[in-house]
Amino acid sequence: MTSPAVDYGAVFKALVAPLLVLTPDFVIAAASDSYLTVTGRDRADLLGRHFFAVFPGNPDAPGTHGPECLRASLERVLATGERDTMALKRYDMEASGRPGVFEERYWNTINTPVLGPDGEVELIIHRTEEVTDFLHQLARSGGHGGTGTRAGLEAMSADVYARARELQDLNERLKLTTSGLQEAIERQRRFVFDASHDLRNPITGLLTELEVALSESDTDLHPALRKSLRDVERLNDIVADLLELARLDIATPVATEPVDLAQLVADELDRRAPSAAAVLTRLDQQVVVHASRIRLARLLGNLLDNAERHTTTTIEIIVTAALPHAVVEVIDDGPGIAPADRERVFERHRRLDDARRLDPGGSGLGLPIAREIAQAYSGHLYVDEHPTGARFVLRLPLAA
Repeated sequence: MTSPAVDYGAVFKALVAPLLVLTPDFVIAAASDSYLTVTGRDRADLLGRHFFAVFPGNPDAPGTHGPECLRASLERVLATGERDTMALKRYDMEASGRPGVFEERYWNTINTPVLGPDGEVELIIHRTEEVTDFLHQLARSGGHGGTGTRAGLEAMSADVYARARELQDLNERLKLTTSGLQEAIERQRRFVFDASHDLRNPITGLLTELEVALSESDTDLHPALRKSLRDVERLNDIVADLLELARLDIATPVATEPVDLAQLVADELDRRAPSAAAVLTRLDQQVVVHASRIRLARLLGNLLDNAERHTTTTIEIIVTAALPHAVVEVIDDGPGIAPADRERVFERHRRLDDARRLDPGGSGLGLPIAREIAQAYSGHLYVDEHPTGARFVLRLPLAA
């Protein structure tokens, strides 16, 4: 049996709930019969007209903020692509056929987006329920010391407003809590994935080396032990990277201190083993930031490791102040990074072909860790233009 075709226009018009369909410019595209009844309007009064031109609000009741709150709700729907529920609002309406005469009205409103194939908001369904009579009945019940007086109604309205606002605030807090829990679960899942991904290959290689060495009893074990030691050192580096990522993911607080970036660079170069590449420095003095010295040393070390892998002959390190930022640049004269890849290199485990060739055992975590450290101190790490090689630029807020 073939299902009958559904006339969705007729269904919409007949819905009990008062509904409008608005364009992203807030022009009324359709109205249900219930909406026409509750507002006392004809379709000819509404269709094709801007909502706030048809319903401008009461100029003699500016403290009610109905139009402003509704416009803000609609704009949130456009910005987020998500449904927005408004707290109870007073939004007076011009009496039908009586220009300039406004009737006191109270509404509960939900605005829901209709998304197009590209995810953009194409229409907004404006669902509203008038509760004016309900509030009047509450006032007449004497619940606030009045028997139908205007003071009683205003007192009851204020109480309902307060309760509605409390419920909406609670709903927003619950949303934030749920979002925070989801982010924590995602961070935990990502950490487990990172750990299993990075540790599997080195452990497998180490086990293989040891099994081969033990199976050949007459073999000199020293080469195998040296190879195993290098594998264990690699494992230690990977575990340190994973632990640092875990600390950054959960925003583990670390004590900060004034850090002179020129001195930091000098100390890091003294600590490192000599490099085959020449290292040139141009370090302005008294360029100071507030951060963890240990974490900034880790960031700089990761940038230098990357530069040493890719450089041809020379690495240049520059420290300058460009108010309101301190700027550190690490430049190599290697093959450089294509514009399309300049963000990809900061993705976890994202290793370009050149990086895999130069360091097959790398984890792909050095640059992501460096960027997350920069972001932890309100800074930014990015790849900028350079005529030859790659140029990494770190910007951090200067200490006052």
